[in-house]
Amino acid sequence: MRELKTDLQSVLKSLRILEEKTKEMAKKLDKVEKAQTPKKTGAKPKAARKAVAKKRTRVSASGTVLAIVKRSKKGLDTATLKKKTGFGDKKIWNLVNSLKRQGKIKSTNRGLYVNA
Repeated sequence: MRELKTDLQSVLKSLRILEEKTKEMAKKLDKVEKAQTPKKTGAKPKAARKAVAKKRTRVSASGTVLAIVKRSKKGLDTATLKKKTGFGDKKIWNLVNSLKRQGKIKSTNRGLYVNA
């Protein structure tokens, strides 16, 4: 029983020594952290630059219709163009006529348009 008591006392003594060492290490760590933090001066910190988002280039309505017509192999009619673009009848008619005048598309049959 005495041996157990002496062993416990030696363990207790070792724990107290370790506690003191950890307190000393914590104080040193605090000093190092304080030394590394920048001192506040009157100057404002530089603002971080934001990543500039690239602007999307808009494709014109005629460019959209032309791209759709170019992708088709057999040609497209106005109903298909209307469905794929979401444009109205009048707008599709105007775009098709303008593209035909420019020579970018041609009509094979009535209402069927292919790449020129």
